[in-house]
Amino acid sequence: MKRIKKSVTIICLFSIACLLLPVHAKEVKTIKNIKKYENIVFFGDSITDFYPIEEIYGDLPVVNSGRAGYKTSDAMDQLDDMIYKYNPTSVYILLGTNDIIKDRPEDKENAIKNLKAIIKNIKKERKQTKIYVESILPVNRELDLSERAVERRNNDTIKEINQELKTYCKEKGYVYVDLYKELIDKDGNFSERYTKDGLHPNDLGYAVMTRVLLTYIYGLKK
Repeated sequence: MKRIKKSVTIICLFSIACLLLPVHAKEVKTIKNIKKYENIVFFGDSITDFYPIEEIYGDLPVVNSGRAGYKTSDAMDQLDDMIYKYNPTSVYILLGTNDIIKDRPEDKENAIKNLKAIIKNIKKERKQTKIYVESILPVNRELDLSERAVERRNNDTIKEINQELKTYCKEKGYVYVDLYKELIDKDGNFSERYTKDGLHPNDLGYAVMTRVLLTYIYGLKK
């Protein structure tokens, strides 16, 4: 029964993502027409770890390298195992939220410094790999009923980090993927439509992320 429920959820999630994808059929042939030599790694913390990437993207050559609880410093020490061994043609990075659970100024600076170092290391070791840097997702403390998911993270700090990442990507020629703006409500918090605990996306939240990411995977955005 659990397997059936999971399969139904995955099918529904992918269907929603396809319905949300704002492109014309003539612009995109099929997912299977993605070049076979491509190898796509999604690299991050629990938000990536819990993302059913392999199921959603079907025949696409995707790898889920998400590790729940990882900070940027943890991920930086695992680049060989989480990225390089897959010899990816593209890497989608979503890291940083676990660095700022206490919202100390030095944590924000360390997150930015470590993310830049991670990007530099990937480019050094895999020169042909295309790097996509995803924005840190918003939070919503009011939805954190356990009072343990969001902790002291706040959207002002997240926006500051995202702006630094966006500027850095523009200067260095990397691709910045703005997921933050797609997931907020009218008050600028993680929308209740897209999260249950104020930190992690729910099924519809992952569908929105998939809709955005597919435009880059398809090559409609560069």
